[in-house]
Amino acid sequence: MRALKILAAVALLGMMSVQANAQSALKEILDSGTLKVGTTGDWNPMTMKNPATNGYTGYDIDVMTALAGDLGVEVEFVATDWKTLVNGVTSGKYHITGSASISPGRAKVAGYSDSYFSLATVPLILKENADKYKDWADLDKPEVNVAATLGTTQEKQVKQHFPNATHRIVEAPARDFQEVLAGRADAHITSNVEANKLVDKYPQLMIVPVMEPKSPTPIAMLMPQDDFVWINYVNTWIKLKEERGLFDELAAKWRLD
Repeated sequence: MRALKILAAVALLGMMSVQANAQSALKEILDSGTLKVGTTGDWNPMTMKNPATNGYTGYDIDVMTALAGDLGVEVEFVATDWKTLVNGVTSGKYHITGSASISPGRAKVAGYSDSYFSLATVPLILKENADKYKDWADLDKPEVNVAATLGTTQEKQVKQHFPNATHRIVEAPARDFQEVLAGRADAHITSNVEANKLVDKYPQLMIVPVMEPKSPTPIAMLMPQDDFVWINYVNTWIKLKEERGLFDELAAKWRLD
């Protein structure tokens, strides 16, 4: 009897494995010949959309193009925004996203790949206000307006790091840094990666010379939570590409410093 139970359990596991493979996004991607990637197109240097061509460039775009190449399929970039980024992957609108901050909230409903780099949060202001804002505490005052973009991890962080400040939350396609440029906000927060690009592009902006950045956060790809076949494939791919230097090469190309 015990032997029969063991055989039945093995058979059940085998059936579950076959079923998982049949339902996996990996099979759908290979069968359709297309990897669908959700991307916002507004996070320099990770993902940037060219309105003239509707094409995308950036670190994420290169990573996903390489992933599709190794899968032997085409890549299709699906436009999304930060507030619907998670919903797009959980609803099957796309198979995977580009880089996204790992957060407990997102992990409640979506899966993550292994992380392949990390970032931290810094505040930006207009250079003309350099004497007023020199560290985090200078921004945490009721008369200070601090902006963030709806649906981003910075939306939560702005409330965490500046509980006494006035919070100005804007919805995409508007961006928080535009509020600072327009004078509607005194500061905004973003990743150190994007901050460097913004300062290069807009010389009137500067990074507040804080003693240290806040909220160090690993970055990974969002994926369907229960699709272990697809998650395992992507994690295996990430490990291989780390060993072969792809992420280091792209970090140098896109100046992720």
